[in-house]
Amino acid sequence: MRIIVLMVLGLVCCVGAFASNDDGIGAKKNGINIYSFTMKTIDGQDKNLSDYRGKALLIVNTASQCGYTPQYKSLETLYEQYKDQGFEILAFPANNFRSQEPGSNEEIKNFCLINYKTTFLLFAKTSVVGEDINPLYFYLTTQSRFDGPITWNFNKFLIDSKGNVVARFDSKTDPLEPVFQEALVKILPQGNKEIVK
Repeated sequence: MRIIVLMVLGLVCCVGAFASNDDGIGAKKNGINIYSFTMKTIDGQDKNLSDYRGKALLIVNTASQCGYTPQYKSLETLYEQYKDQGFEILAFPANNFRSQEPGSNEEIKNFCLINYKTTFLLFAKTSVVGEDINPLYFYLTTQSRFDGPITWNFNKFLIDSKGNVVARFDSKTDPLEPVFQEALVKILPQGNKEIVK
C-alpha cells in the first residue's frame, strides 16, 4: 500500500512540474499565441493584441538614434500602401542596443510624428532582450518557430491573419525591399496586393 501511495505522489509531482513548465513547449500546448498578450501603447493605454485577429501584422523593435532609424519612413510608406488591405504595424521602441532609444514615451512619439509623420501604432518603450524582456518578445524569440534573440534595432516579425508568425527579417532588410513585400502580400487578408515601387 505504501508503494502505491508513493507512486501516486510521484505522479502528482510530475504532472505539477509539467503544468508549470515555461520552456515554450508547455506554452504552446496551453494555447499561448500572439493574441494572448495585452500591451501598453505609447500613450499608456492597454491594447489587447487579440483586437488584431484577422489582420496581417508587422511587429518591429525600433530606436530613434540608430543607423536604421530612417526605416521609419519605409514603415510609414508600407503602412499607407497596405493598411486598407488588413495590415497593421506594431512598433516597440527599445533602448537595448547602445542606448539608441534614450527618450521618454512622449519624446519618442513626438520624434516619430515630427520626423516621419508616422500613423501606425507605437507602443510604450520596452525591453526586447535580457532579464527584463517583454513577455511578447520572450514569446517571439523562444516560442514562435523563428527563435533566437533580437540582434539589433528594427528586427521584424510578420504575423498572418490567424496569429501565426510566418517570417522574420533582420535589421538590414528594409520594409520596402521586394523580399519583404513579397512575404507580406502573401498574407494580406484582402486587396490587390500590389508591391510598392
